Amino acid sequence: MLSSAAKKPSFAAAWVQRNVAAYHPATEIEAIAVGNEVFVDTHNTTKFLIQAMRNIHQALVKSNLHSAIKVSSPIALSALQNSYPSSAGSFRQELVEPVFRPMLEFLRETGSYLMVNAYPFFAYEANSDVISLDYALFRENPGNVDAGNGLRYFSLFDAQIDAVFAAMSALKFDDIEMVVSETGWPSKGDGTEIGASVANAAAYNGNLVRRILTGGGTPLRPKADLTVYLFALFNEDDKNGPTSERNYGLFYPNEEKVYDIPFTSEGGGHVTAPPVTGGGVSRSTTRNTWCVASGEAGEEKLQAALDFACGEGGADCRQIQPGAACFKPNTVEAHASFAFNSYYQRNERAGGSCYFGGAAYVVAQPPSAYSRLIHPLSRYLFVCCGKC
Repeated sequence: MLSSAAKKPSFAAAWVQRNVAAYHPATEIEAIAVGNEVFVDTHNTTKFLIQAMRNIHQALVKSNLHSAIKVSSPIALSALQNSYPSSAGSFRQELVEPVFRPMLEFLRETGSYLMVNAYPFFAYEANSDVISLDYALFRENPGNVDAGNGLRYFSLFDAQIDAVFAAMSALKFDDIEMVVSETGWPSKGDGTEIGASVANAAAYNGNLVRRILTGGGTPLRPKADLTVYLFALFNEDDKNGPTSERNYGLFYPNEEKVYDIPFTSEGGGHVTAPPVTGGGVSRSTTRNTWCVASGEAGEEKLQAALDFACGEGGADCRQIQPGAACFKPNTVEAHASFAFNSYYQRNERAGGSCYFGGAAYVVAQPPSAYSRLIHPLSRYLFVCCGKC
């Protein structure tokens, strides 16, 4: 189909009419993936990719759908020549001029984004002797410092995404956004597939959802607004390959759950989260949201983040000074919540402004656990404690 779409604009136009225009907008269609991980295709369809993307886009233009629907093509991380450390990220040299440069120029021209399929599981499985499972599953860990840029990473996912951002930056395409078109973790694998288990799959996907819904970009691009699509909704019981390939789903084919994960950014079970939109998880509208400290981060991490927020970060911390209205309760977590939210609101709730190295998260209603009294101007001021 790629070769036909590339060679015949009429084929691309007919495909768009039959598969897109006939259903939009009753069916919410956000993007078209032209091919999938084309570079690893044994049939060598790479040479058709860019022209196929252009012809599909032109078909959308003719149907007046190009403003609503983007065109891209998901790449695998195997398209990178280097992925470690993240700062050394680069595309495979033989693909730069014939594929990546024209693809990124097309994405820039059309206001689209690069689709990336990212699977920390594969990296962990192949390097479990040097990669921490906590690091791969978004769990508490000391992090890894990238020697190339000095940034500290607390998840393998962020490191992989930044490797792609670095590869784009090396080609002077820093303005191109990214969508993670696939990511997931298998709940079952063969004996040699280290890490494939129900517990690890639930941990990865559950922590990923919280990571995305709480906002924040990556260490390299802290203001990036990440959108992530989970793979997959159902186990694919007829798929070939190793056992893991058939066990990425949240549900079995009979619609029973494989495991439970929360589709919220809950911390301590007392907050609600922004809604999950579309087929993916994205940081949705952040009006009427607040940034609070995560008690799970520990006092040392919270104190360091609090010092940053009140110092270099420029948060207004006058109300949590001794004797001030919100000094009590005099705990690091309570003071950090006040400071984090001040920083978050001052930065207009931008992506990445409520992360603090994993010490904070966004809530969509005031957390009752702190007995907050919310002032009408709480969009800019987080008023705390019973006396305020």
